[in-house]
Amino acid sequence: MTAPLALACLWLIAANGIAMLPSRDHHWRAAYVLIALGIPLLGWLTWKAGPLWALLFLAAGASLLRWPLVYLWRWARRRGEGPAE
Repeated sequence: MTAPLALACLWLIAANGIAMLPSRDHHWRAAYVLIALGIPLLGWLTWKAGPLWALLFLAAGASLLRWPLVYLWRWARRRGEGPAE
């Protein structure tokens, strides 16, 4: 097992563990940290292990961090609509 693949597995385990803990801010601070660590890890994983492993990690990470993606999607749709006339 390569180092990026092992770190990706640890990232997924940590994300699941964080999701089980209670939080006052609904885990948003933890989500920001996980995103900041996950994006470079995804690039490293793509470079060392290939795009298939990277896509699997991306899908697993997106399922864990689904609410930031939902809010990003809503924000992008609002920005794409343009000004109301």
